[in-house]
Amino acid sequence: MTPATARAHAALTDLHPPADDILRDALAGLSRTPKRLPSKYFYDAQGSRLFEAITRQPEYYLTRVEQALLDDYLPAIASAIGSGAHVVEYGSGSGRKTRRLLEGLREPAAYTPVEISRAALLESTARLASALPAVEMLPVCADFTRPVPLPAPTRRPRRTLVFFPGSTLGNFTHDEAVGILAAMREAMGADGRALIGIDLQKDPALIEAAYNDAAGVTAAFTLNLLARLNRELGSDFDLAGFRHRAVYAGERSRIETFLVSQRAQQVQVAGRRFHFDAGEAMLVEYSHKYSDGGFATLAAAAGLAVADGRNDPRGWFGLRLLRPA
Repeated sequence: MTPATARAHAALTDLHPPADDILRDALAGLSRTPKRLPSKYFYDAQGSRLFEAITRQPEYYLTRVEQALLDDYLPAIASAIGSGAHVVEYGSGSGRKTRRLLEGLREPAAYTPVEISRAALLESTARLASALPAVEMLPVCADFTRPVPLPAPTRRPRRTLVFFPGSTLGNFTHDEAVGILAAMREAMGADGRALIGIDLQKDPALIEAAYNDAAGVTAAFTLNLLARLNRELGSDFDLAGFRHRAVYAGERSRIETFLVSQRAQQVQVAGRRFHFDAGEAMLVEYSHKYSDGGFATLAAAAGLAVADGRNDPRGWFGLRLLRPA
C-alpha cells in the first residue's frame, strides 16, 4: 500500500480548531499581564517539521531516551494490555514511537491519533497504515485539550490504551494536567490503561540545554508561532524583534519558555494594537519535570493509579502505565 493509498483508507474525523479559536486565544493572551500565547498553536505544518528536527538535536535527550525505554518496556506493556486493543494517542506528531508500540502489542484492533496539525496527522497516519495494514486507522484532527468524541473501531476492541508519550503532559499547569488525565480516564473506560511519558527532575543544566540547542532549531520553532499568527490572522509581528529564551525555574520544577521583545514596539492583531516594552517576556510554554511521587499524586487527583512503570537507567525519563483508581 502506497502512502497516498494508505491516506485514502484512513477515515479522518476533522475537528480542526477554526481561525476564530486561534484569534480569540491570541487576543486573550496578549491582553494578559504578563502576556502569553498558547503553546498548542506551535504545531502548524512548519512547526511540526521543526519539532521533529528538535528531537534529533544532540542536546534533546528526551526522544532518544524515551524510545530506548519504550523498546525495553514493550514486552511487559504488551503482556499487561493483552490482544485486540484500541490505541488512542493524544498529540501524535510524527508517529515514530507509535509504530514501535503498535508493532509490540498483540494484534491491536485500531489506532486513533488525535493531533491538531492536519498535515502531520495525515502524513503519520499514511505511513502507519502502509506499515501496519491490519490495524484500522481512525485519525482525528482536533485540539485534545478539549473534549474529543472518539470514533468507534469496526472490530470491537477488548481494551482501550491511551498513549501520551514525549512528556507532553508537562506542558500544562497542574489543574490542566489533572483535567487531561481525567479525560483520559473517561476515554479508557473501567478496564482501560494509559501509557504516559514523563520527563524527570535532574541536573538543571542538562534540562536547559535541551531547550536551547546550539543549532537554534528550538528558537526557530518558538518564533514560528509568531509567523503562524502573521499568516493566519494577518498580525504584524516582526520576528527579528523577538528572541527565544528558555530557563529552568527550580522552585516550580519546570522549563519556562518565552519570546522576549528586543525593543519597545507595537504589534497589531485583528485591528487591535499591543505594546511591548524592551525586554518584555511573553510566556509561550511550560515543561514540567516530575518526581516519581509527584506524578503519582497528580494521577491520583484525576482518579488514576500507577499500575506499573519504568525509568531509564540514569533516571532521566520515565514511562508510567496508569489504571482507573
